[in-house]
This record gives sequence, C-alpha cells and structure tokens, in this order.
Amino acid sequence: MDPAPAEAKPHSAEFFNEMRDHWWHADFLELMAKRLALGEVRRVLDVGCGVGHWSRSLAPVLSPEATVVGIDREPRWVKEAGEAAARLGLQPRFTYRQGDAFALPFDDGVFDFVTCQTVLIHLSDAVAGLREMLRVVKPGGLVLAAEPSNMAQVAVFSSVTDTFPTAVVADMLRFHLTVQRGKRASGQGFNSVGDLLPGLFASLGFADIRVCMNDRASPMFPPYSRPAQRAEREQVRDWHRRGHWVWQRDETLRHFLAGGGDEAEFERLWQQAGRQMELELAAMDAGTYHCGGAGVTYLVSGRKP
Repeated sequence: MDPAPAEAKPHSAEFFNEMRDHWWHADFLELMAKRLALGEVRRVLDVGCGVGHWSRSLAPVLSPEATVVGIDREPRWVKEAGEAAARLGLQPRFTYRQGDAFALPFDDGVFDFVTCQTVLIHLSDAVAGLREMLRVVKPGGLVLAAEPSNMAQVAVFSSVTDTFPTAVVADMLRFHLTVQRGKRASGQGFNSVGDLLPGLFASLGFADIRVCMNDRASPMFPPYSRPAQRAEREQVRDWHRRGHWVWQRDETLRHFLAGGGDEAEFERLWQQAGRQMELELAAMDAGTYHCGGAGVTYLVSGRKP
C-alpha cells in the first residue's frame, strides 16, 4: 500500500479522538479520588492538557469549588479544550492557556494538585517535566502522572496474532522497541516511560509515592457493538486506509533508524506490520476477531515534602 503523504498535524492529533473518551472507568476514578483525597484540592493544574480529556474525566471527582487550569503548547488544542469546557458548563472553573511543560508560567507552590496524562512520554526529559510540576505544587500538594508502558500493549495477543510463528511475533516486538528507542534517542520522549516513573519520583524526593494501574482494558469481540469497540474499529480502519501502522511511515522510519535499525530491515518489518493490521481488519469484518485488549497505564503520585 502506498499511502498519500501526511499533512503536518499538531502533536498527538492521531489520539485526540473518540477512543480517548473511553480510557477510564468512572468508578475507578472515584476510587482514586478517595485514595488521594482529590475532593479536598482547590487549585488544579493539568499539564499538556491537549483538548482537555483528562481534566474533564477528573471533573466529577473534584470539588465543585475546585478550579482547573490546563496548559498546552498547541494553540489549537487550547482553543478546543476551552470550547469543550464551555459546552459542558465547566467554565469559568475550567480554563485553558498556552504554555510550556519545561517552563510552566506559574509561581512556585501555587497549586494543590498538578497532574498530566500521556505527556511525559513525549518529553525529551521526563525528569525536567516532573521537576517543573514539583516546583509549582505547594508543600504537601499532590503530583499525579498517568503514563503508559506501550511496549506492554504490543505483547498482547489477539485471535489473529495468537497463531503467528514465534519469529514473526519476535520481529514485531523488536520493531516496536527499536522505534520507541529511536524516538527517545531523537529527543522526542519514551513511549514506555510509565515503567520508570516510580523511580523518577523517588529520585526527585517526592514523599508518599503511590503506584496504581488503570483497570480499563479495551476488549474486542463480536459483534463489536459497544461504543468503545465501534470507536476503536473505525480508528483502526482509518489508520489502515492512511498507512498508519505505528506512526506515519516517514516518521516511523526516522525513529527506526535512530534506534539502530537499517532501512532494508525496516521495509520488511513495515510491510509485516501493515499485513497484520490487514488481517485484523479482515477478521473484524468476518466477525471472528477477538482480543482482551490489555494495556498498562500507571498512575504514579507523590507529595511535595
């Protein structure tokens, strides 16, 4: 397949979609809010807020008196986050503005609660990002990072990949790991940084460090009628149509080479990844595809001493 050249998009555009609305169970967030006393916080900062999915997910477990500020480097996302907050009646408590995660535009110690979701995976220096979050939270205040281990998801079997030869499965694991390491080597963050967060929190001197995992899976099974399943199926179909296997081809190649791969090997593995997606879509169309859809997303929190 020869996909058309991709137009430039703002960061994370491929993932600010309907699928993201199904990332969290409401009762799980209620449990986390109880454990972390989120109902007591009054000033909240959402770092790298994107279009506001994370802060909107937290809205029901925060006090009606809490105010939330979201910052993102991308003006388009700031605008869309504000529009969504207005539609849901969250303004003026929820506001969004442009800002840099490495230089948060706030004084020291002004927030009760600072949080992010899938932001540290995109930073060239996750420790520097956490250090800024620690700076702007008040003493005794909470920092909470929701970050994945994307390599874990690559290792999950489906009814299609379950029968793949061991060498093919190993090829795909190596392909994804090489791309992830190349992304990190290029200064664009590490997609499995969640695995490292507890140690990073400890190295920065956080107190009361807690580590939990999101209990939400993304199961796919016939007739794929649940809203989350329909959203995922349509997203995979769109990615396949556009030749988006890991990232777009050119971007994936750059990361693969930066991670130590060579171009000839990339071509073989790229075609293999596309063929896997083709087989999975065909199985969905035939009503035979199923997968438990496990993923690992950590919620790592700590308090400023």
